[in-house]
Amino acid sequence: MRLGVLDVGSNTVHLLVVDAHPGARPLPAYSHKTALRLAELLEADGSISEEGIDRICATLAEALQISEDKGVEALLPFATSAVREAANAERVLDRIATETGVKLEVLSGADEARLTFLAVRRWFGWSAGRLLVLDIGGGSLEIAYGLDEDPDAAVSLPLGAGRLTSGWLPGDPPDAEDVRALRRHVRAEIARTVGEFNRFSPPDHVVATSKTFKQLARMAGAPRSAEGLYARRVLGRGALEEWVPKLAVMPEQERAALPGVSEGRARQLLAGALVAEAALDLFAVSEVEICPWALREGIILRRLDRLRTV
Repeated sequence: MRLGVLDVGSNTVHLLVVDAHPGARPLPAYSHKTALRLAELLEADGSISEEGIDRICATLAEALQISEDKGVEALLPFATSAVREAANAERVLDRIATETGVKLEVLSGADEARLTFLAVRRWFGWSAGRLLVLDIGGGSLEIAYGLDEDPDAAVSLPLGAGRLTSGWLPGDPPDAEDVRALRRHVRAEIARTVGEFNRFSPPDHVVATSKTFKQLARMAGAPRSAEGLYARRVLGRGALEEWVPKLAVMPEQERAALPGVSEGRARQLLAGALVAEAALDLFAVSEVEICPWALREGIILRRLDRLRTV
C-alpha cells in the first residue's frame, strides 16, 4: 500500500510518501517539505501566533492535495514538541481539524524517542546489540537505550536546535557570553539524565539521527547524501570539539556555505552542535554512526506492525 507520513515538526512540515507492506522495507516514493520554523512564531506566553496557525493550516492543506495526487491510501499525520508544548495547543489542533480535516496525533517526547529507537533498531538489526540512540530535533533532544525493539529507557529534553537558538542565541554571530551560557544550560540538562542510562550495561553501538546530526557529520567530512543511504557516516566527538568554537564566531551566511548545511538550518547549527558535543561528552561516546531512518520511519513501521496483527 502507499502510505503518507505527515510530520508537523518545529522546523518543517514534511510529507513522506512510501510504498510499503508488512514484512518489507518501506520504499520512499516522494518527499515534500515546507519550512515553518514554529519556534520563531511563538508569542511571549508560549502560544503559537495566529500567523503561525494560518501557516500550519495552509501548509497542511497543500500537503493533503499532494498526498491525494500521489495516490496515498492512508495518511499518518502527527505533531511533535512545537505543537505539543504550545500554550494554545488545543486551539491549534481544533483549527487544524476544522479547516483541513486533519486530526494530528500529538506524540509525547517519550513516544518520539521510542519510535525513533524502533526505526534505528530495524535499520541496524539485532546484531547491533545494545543501542544508545540520540536525536536532535527542532524542539527537543530524544535519548533512548535498549536491547530490544522497545527501549529500556527513553527520555525527551527541551534541547532542540531551533528552540535553543530562538531563546538563547539572538546575535549573528552570537555573543560569546550567550554561547557560554547556553553551553552550561545544555550540559546541566543532559547531565541530569545520564544516571538513568548509566544503570544499564554500556551500549554496543551509539547511533544518531536527525537533520542536525546529518549536517554536522557532513560538515566534518562524512559522505554526501548523493553517495546513497548505505554509505557509512560517522561523527566523532573530536571533530565536534574542533568545530564548535569555529561555528560560534561564524555569521549565519558563512555557516550556510559549509558542506551539507542548508540555508534554512544554518542559524540553528551552533545550538545543535553544542547539544551534540555535550551528549557525546557526558555519555562518554567517542563517535556516533548516523542512521538514515528516524521518527517518520518509526511511525510507518508501527503502522505496518499493526496491520500484521489484524
